[in-house]
Order: sequence, then structure tokens, then C-alpha cells
Amino acid sequence: MTDPDDAPPPDFRPTAEAVARLLPGVTDEQLAAPTPCPDYAVRELLGHLVMLTVAFRDAARKELGATTDTDPNSARPLLDPDWRAVLPRRLDELAEAWSQPAAWEGTTRAGGVTLPAPVAGTVALNELVVHGWDLARATGQSYDPPEDALRVSYGLLAATGADDPMRGVIFGPIVPVPTGAPLLDRVVGLSGRQPGWPR
Repeated sequence: MTDPDDAPPPDFRPTAEAVARLLPGVTDEQLAAPTPCPDYAVRELLGHLVMLTVAFRDAARKELGATTDTDPNSARPLLDPDWRAVLPRRLDELAEAWSQPAAWEGTTRAGGVTLPAPVAGTVALNELVVHGWDLARATGQSYDPPEDALRVSYGLLAATGADDPMRGVIFGPIVPVPTGAPLLDRVVGLSGRQPGWPR
């Protein structure tokens, strides 16, 4: 039997590419539209994606400073006017940074919190998976993240039960989803979102 600890770290690139494929489908008129994140319109969600890709890129590189020490909830995300060029580049940089074995070693910081590097990497990948879904739903696009990334997200989110202190801070209350539902729907429910949003 293979020890799960011996499994290679997840590859960020397919998930980063799945998110990047959504960007050309976002119109300027949709920037003010609501998203499954109640506090974010599409423009804030995109701004958050820019911020998190930079923060977790630097966390992977162990380049600690303002980008890794800022609480993401300390201010509303601002969208770079050049986001259509910036965000695809940041997604590439994030995937490249976490492709390095050293990224998964030791400890690092993200959001002002010191974490084991493997935990930071798992959180970063989950952020891409879930916020990619948010963006797709808000802009009426299809979204198909890779199954291995969904399994990583599911494992992370399933470990945070209803009474976990992270509920209400990072994740919303768990939304019950049938056990036979697609894995993406189960991940979305565990993240505190309605898979059928905006129903």
C-alpha cells in the first residue's frame, strides 16, 4: 500500500489554466455583478484572485513580507485596471512557484499566519478551485477543474467540521449536498456555497 505522505505534491498548473480560461469571458458589464461570495462583486473577486496569487506565490518562494503578512480581510480588494494582462501572469507564476519541491518544505506565511508549507500549498490550491467556481457561476461560464485538485480541496474542507473556528472566518456554514453529487458540488457545499447558486 502506498503511503499518502509519499504522494507527489499537487500540480497547480491545470487548475490555474482552468481559472485563466474564464478570464476572456468576463465582460466589463459583469464587473459589478454579484458572486457566490456575498461581500464580493465580480471586480472584488478578481481583485482577490490577484492578491491571493501574489501572496501564495511569495509564500511558496519563502519571500515573506507585506504580500504574505497582510490579512486578506483587512480591506476590500481593489482590481488592477490592467487585470486582464496581470492575472494570467500571476496564475502562471503561482503554478510555477508551487512546482518547486522547496515550496513544500518547512514553514511559510500567508495571510499573516505561519503555516507548514504543505498546508499553505493545499490552502492555495483550494482557493483557486473554489474562487474559480465563484467566477464561473457569476459570469455564466462552464468550469471544469481537474479531479485531483478537487480531491485536495475536498480533503481540506472535509477536515473543517461545522464547529471548526475557521467556519465563519474563511469558510461559510456547510451546505448539505447529496453524497452522490458531483465532487465539485460537494466541494462547493463544504466551502459554504450553494452549488445551484444563484437559485
